[in-house]
Amino acid sequence: MPEPAGHLPSKAARVLAAAGELVLARGSRGVTIAEVARKAHIGKGTVYLYWKTKEDLLLDLVCRDFLSLADEIVVAVTDDPDLARPSRLCVNMLRATAAHPYVSALSGNDEELLGAMTDDPRSATLLDTLGPDAVMRQILPIWRANDLARTDWHLGDQALALDSLVSGFKLTTTRRPAPQVDDPGRVLAAAVTALLGPERATPQQVRATAAEGIRTLGEKRAVVLELLSQPVAPR
Repeated sequence: MPEPAGHLPSKAARVLAAAGELVLARGSRGVTIAEVARKAHIGKGTVYLYWKTKEDLLLDLVCRDFLSLADEIVVAVTDDPDLARPSRLCVNMLRATAAHPYVSALSGNDEELLGAMTDDPRSATLLDTLGPDAVMRQILPIWRANDLARTDWHLGDQALALDSLVSGFKLTTTRRPAPQVDDPGRVLAAAVTALLGPERATPQQVRATAAEGIRTLGEKRAVVLELLSQPVAPR
């Protein structure tokens, strides 16, 4: 029986770890299945028992990084529901994303790292489902329903403005030389509040926002799990 999506046999896990090290070191274009197999100390044919192509293997790396980011956000919001506030969640998402190289690479269309995967339709599905910008768009209606964002603005226009603010902030703070600001997160939090309006939610509304956001991420997580390659049980 194949292992369920999201869970890997030990050999497959070794392959994935080896591939991740090689891709992060040199980018995906120069990495071959044979090289991955040598680094994982298994035969090349064994890799193909789990993934049909190099692209499928790379997709698994990327999907698992997105899932890991989503899980981190869920744990953080579960531990501290107040983190669901726009001024806090946008800052947290930006900082957390920076620690996930494949999420950052796909969000930034980094062909050097991901190669052809940037144009793969499955990558577009992944970005539209669990990409940082997509998560903000999905949570925006929840904020609006719970007095955490102004509602006197068309939702689509408001979502575009929020996307532009967060994306522009990320570009500005990562370029060299970096802006001379002691706490960029503080500036982003203030900018989000200026854009969305004051957070007037009651503690109960904040908790409801956190619960609904976690539920939404759970639904999106299930979509990404379906994108993962289904490992084939070695004979």
